[in-house]
Amino acid sequence: MKPTPARPAGRTVIPLQGLTEALHVGDSDAPFVDVGGGTLIQLLMVDLSQNIWITRNRMAPGTRVITHYHTGPVYAFTLQGEWYYEEYPETVNAAGSFLFEPSGSVHTLVIPADQRGETVVWFMIHGTNINIDGEGNVVSIADAHNVLAGYRLLCEQGNQSSAAVVVVGEIR
Repeated sequence: MKPTPARPAGRTVIPLQGLTEALHVGDSDAPFVDVGGGTLIQLLMVDLSQNIWITRNRMAPGTRVITHYHTGPVYAFTLQGEWYYEEYPETVNAAGSFLFEPSGSVHTLVIPADQRGETVVWFMIHGTNINIDGEGNVVSIADAHNVLAGYRLLCEQGNQSSAAVVVVGEIR
């Protein structure tokens, strides 16, 4: 005798017990903080257990971000302006474009100096950014933990609240 399936084949059931509410960060709920070099960052979410962080960056014309190596994939969506990687300047990211960076990519982000207005990009970063100099020496690293700590410190110094940032995996 064939056993009766617990649910009909091809049907997905979502349990309704134990669900939590979606978390929302409005456009101006989390402040932009100045991290130097022509870049302001708005930290939207950090998952400390998976080393993921999501930011919205505002970058001035002529900004050049230090060369860096990604240990995990990065997703980028350009909201305004243009940018490219110094290593392959023919690929320009303009408003409305999406970019996927695989693990192991190395590049130097550049905002055109002659651009009118700032560039705004949303980034979802998995893993660690390893910032390097021209010889490949490690200068600094950025991961979910130190990005969150640095953002909170800059907010505190500017008398702004970082309370709207969605933080997953933090033990308080």
